[in-house]
Amino acid sequence: MGTGAYLPAKVLSNHDLERMVETSDRWIVERTGIRERRLAADKECPSDMGAAAAMMALERAGLRSEELDLIIVATTTSDTLFPSTACQIQQKIGARKIPAFDLQAACSGFLYGLVMAHHLVAMGSYQTVLVVGAEKLSSIVNWTDRNTCVLFGDGAGAVIVRHSSEGGRLLAHDLGADGSHGQVLMVPAGGSRIPLTAENIGEGLQFIHMVGKKVFRLAVDAMECTARACLEKANLPVEQVSCVIPHQANMRIIELLADRLKLPLKRFFIHLERYGNTSAACMPIALHEALTEGRIQPGERILLIAFGGGLTWASALLEW
Repeated sequence: MGTGAYLPAKVLSNHDLERMVETSDRWIVERTGIRERRLAADKECPSDMGAAAAMMALERAGLRSEELDLIIVATTTSDTLFPSTACQIQQKIGARKIPAFDLQAACSGFLYGLVMAHHLVAMGSYQTVLVVGAEKLSSIVNWTDRNTCVLFGDGAGAVIVRHSSEGGRLLAHDLGADGSHGQVLMVPAGGSRIPLTAENIGEGLQFIHMVGKKVFRLAVDAMECTARACLEKANLPVEQVSCVIPHQANMRIIELLADRLKLPLKRFFIHLERYGNTSAACMPIALHEALTEGRIQPGERILLIAFGGGLTWASALLEW
């Protein structure tokens, strides 16, 4: 019913990174396609960004926060271990004492949340659901590691899911996970298995660790497979998809995915040049921008595809 997005004001360009770590604008662009990313302010949290995106989505839907029945927030960088970021967004937007919870599926989290919202509305359990993706990845990035710090950015996006007789629906979805690949993309410390201590903080275990080449291969395979599975469930040829919104992690991944799906790259909505990888916030931000830029028209079929740490993957086919 409505979409919203929030990007922090601070821009960190590749040229800025050249002064922070051994890298170059050319090296980053050639390997990732990213030129800049947004960074949240020191005291700016995922709940702040998520609340701003939520208020925009509510306004565009013509709804008030008091009309919400449920809040689902996808994030890997919650403000606190508890209370949840969803509870904090509930308070910040002035929603009623409705259920609110966080969902963690890394970069696939928003699509997991969108599918959950769809089913809960379809079952009649809730009428109006707010789904938010909000991340402050700058808080878990090692700014001395050139292989990871160039990739990530901060931001938030939100959508309002509600039953409507005016058309627009979720035609099909595909969700999956493979925990055997959990070690290739993770934050080792900070959970109950390795609580943070002065010793392991010195080892950098509180930051993102990634086996880049393996993640690349797994990501391409997972995104192709989930996209095909989703289209098969909908019995829709890929040629009838008007716009593909892929996870914005790496331009080379997107190019290879387009080649495998045999779709022209111009059908893909891409914003990673400006924002980098914003994890769970990526999908709703891109969806919002694609709508506001006129890339999505009523009646068109939109395919959203994501992968993330876990390894998780997700796809959703929407008819707008």
